[in-house]
Order: sequence, then structure tokens, then C-alpha cells
Amino acid sequence: MDKSLYFKSIKYPLLTEKAVQSLEVNRYAFIVDPSADKKTIKECIEYAFDVKVIKVNTCHLPKKTRRVGKYLGTKAQYKKAIVTLEEGYVINLFTEN
Repeated sequence: MDKSLYFKSIKYPLLTEKAVQSLEVNRYAFIVDPSADKKTIKECIEYAFDVKVIKVNTCHLPKKTRRVGKYLGTKAQYKKAIVTLEEGYVINLFTEN
């Protein structure tokens, strides 16, 4: 697989309250490319963060309606991946600069 696809498939980590709570059980949430499949996501996470992935769960989240004044629109639809790591592996999402 082309190495540039590894970094195009994973967009960014999802840091919601629920996602941060799931870090305790070694689960990490990422926003990924809608065309990426589970195998590609697993390979990307293992290559990018040097960890061992046990399981990948994915879901397509629906469009959300937003209003700005009198204008009505929608936020884009996206795909979320929840990655479970093997015991002993950690991804450091909170780095200090």
C-alpha cells in the first residue's frame, strides 16, 4: 500500500467527552475518510502510531442541520472509526508544545 494513503485515510482524532472516557479501556476514536475500509484503517493506525490494533468499529454519522440567522444548511456527513488497541499499547493524543 502507498504510504501517502496511510495519512490520507485518517483525518484527525475525535476528542469528545465520550471518546476521552473510552481511553481508559484502550479505545480511540478517529474521523476517517468515508471511502476507507476497516482493513485500511487498521493498517494506517498501526503504521502511523506503531501500535497493535485488535478491533476496528466504523459508522457513518448523519448530516446535521444548522441554522445561521435565516439561512438553513447542513454540516457535512463524516465517518467515525473506534479503534481498540492491544493491552500495553498507548497513543499519546495530548502532547505539549
